[in-house]
Amino acid sequence: MATRILEAAEGQFRHYGYSKTTVADVAKELGMSPANIYRFFGSKSELLEGVCARLLHQSLSSAQSIAALPVSAEERLRRYSMTLFEFTVVTMLDERKVHDMVVAAIEQSWGVIDQHIDELQAILTDIIAEGMEKGEFAKSDPAHAARCFGAATSPLHHPQMVAQCIGKTNRAGPEDLTEFAIRALKV
Repeated sequence: MATRILEAAEGQFRHYGYSKTTVADVAKELGMSPANIYRFFGSKSELLEGVCARLLHQSLSSAQSIAALPVSAEERLRRYSMTLFEFTVVTMLDERKVHDMVVAAIEQSWGVIDQHIDELQAILTDIIAEGMEKGEFAKSDPAHAARCFGAATSPLHHPQMVAQCIGKTNRAGPEDLTEFAIRALKV
């Protein structure tokens, strides 16, 4: 039932925007009372967080698939960075109402955002550690290197930064920033 509620809520948020959607709207979409929604989600904020978690899980699944590819660590980092950039553009910028919801999640410091960042950092740490073991990257603390790589490429994955920088000619493009961050791991 929770999955059905999240699917209905996501549909409502995409159509009307999260700020204009009420729990009663989601309940009506499902043909139930708002009390049934509150059995699974204690508040509208929890419902929003659940929808946001579903979206972020799509990004995480892409990152996990890339991490498992039988290519060099360098190529996996390149694909990771560019795939997450494309995901951010398509999912969070092309759909303004989704973008607004994710920005609210970031601004309200929802736990789902920190959890997502931690999960991505773990994937990066594994890729970078493997690259260090194979001599692709300079030996150092892989977790520290992953945090730095993530911070260096965050303008490609952070919805607000992507929205402000995309198409600007006085900023490094996604490919340039990715290559710069990868080169930094080699020294």
